[in-house]
Amino acid sequence: MTHIRVRIGALGLALMAGLAAPPALAAENPAAAPTVEEQRLDRAAPQEILTRSGFDTVAPEFARALDRTRSYAQAERLVERLGSRLWRRAVDRAQGRGPAGGDLSRDDDRPLYWARLGMTREVRQWQPEFGLSEARRAKLLAALERTSRGQDTIRYAHTKKIKRILVTGFDPFTLDRDVRISNPSGATALALDGTVIDTADGPARVETAVFPVRWQDFAEGTVERTLRPHLPHVDLFTTVSQGRVGRFDVERTNGAWRGGFPDNENASRTETVPVTDPASQPQWTTTTLPYKDIVAASTGRFPVYDNTSVTEIPAGGTEPVVRPEGPTAGSTARAGGGGNYLSNEIAYRATLLRDRLGLAGSLPGGHVHTPVLEFGAGNTDPASGTVTDAQFVRNRLDIIAQVRSILTVAADATGDASGDTSGDTTADVTD
Repeated sequence: MTHIRVRIGALGLALMAGLAAPPALAAENPAAAPTVEEQRLDRAAPQEILTRSGFDTVAPEFARALDRTRSYAQAERLVERLGSRLWRRAVDRAQGRGPAGGDLSRDDDRPLYWARLGMTREVRQWQPEFGLSEARRAKLLAALERTSRGQDTIRYAHTKKIKRILVTGFDPFTLDRDVRISNPSGATALALDGTVIDTADGPARVETAVFPVRWQDFAEGTVERTLRPHLPHVDLFTTVSQGRVGRFDVERTNGAWRGGFPDNENASRTETVPVTDPASQPQWTTTTLPYKDIVAASTGRFPVYDNTSVTEIPAGGTEPVVRPEGPTAGSTARAGGGGNYLSNEIAYRATLLRDRLGLAGSLPGGHVHTPVLEFGAGNTDPASGTVTDAQFVRNRLDIIAQVRSILTVAADATGDASGDTSGDTTADVTD
């Protein structure tokens, strides 16, 4: 029996390997429906990004490999292997190793994002002859997300002579506003993963991972699962995301509130950030990054601010109030310094995890917002603009370089390497 792959695109049912799935099958099988994110994949700009980076072959090659598997165990191994390969390929491209695959700038994070969506769509619509329960399909998708985001390849040396820095980034977002968007935090993660920074106390190895812009993934604990094994053993961490135009911000305070702005699935959540043990959940968490040193240093062309402002409902009050100097006692969070979207939430979750692990007094960690990554003048119309330009590339490269400088300043300001290696089973990995 031939494997049948059902794909619903912008123009309806497409042919795969010369076979068309009966419309009735697509209607009856929920696995045949691509997600909101995956539906954007067929637009012109994502296809151009994939073609101009050489990543347009990723999903078709993955589909053919899937169709050659003859058991769930084989499929599981394949997904994990090719997910990891995609992450490594994106990191290598960003860091100048191997072929560029096209004329798209190597620092671009978008090929990874769109290629991953091509792979998840293949898994979602795959109908193997050996049968696949929805629980097992979900497990394959989770493995693909984890491995293709670098979340399971964070590795440090068994030594205190090298500092350990952990950095996270995000996928592109607000893609219905402009599907060409790149996220400088994701680009930074690719550019810095596995690299070494020279600090006043010696070398520091940077390891990175990228997270989705989806409320549900965060509610299901993707941040905590990724960071928990490593926070006790690192010397510094920072979550990074795109923030305001023309400036960096070190966010002083993070709030326990989701403000409802739609995510990449166009889902909205307005609620208290859902975490384990909500009875002990604080309304606010605080950065332990050396923000004074970071703000005072010359790290690049963009100004860097210590952002202390929050929005709260004061104790005994009912209406939100902006507090430029931070929250007041007993207040309820409505926005941290970084707002009430997923950038605030990753900062809140990471710093709450730091505190619950008993590391608040010893581990510098918090959130850095980068400037908005802007296209050059004359290339601001999503309908008629190109997917890249010289100013766009320059802005992204400058942001990446400045994050690296900020990390160096932060590492210098935190003294000798002190990460606890006891119980750490990770091994050193060289590029």
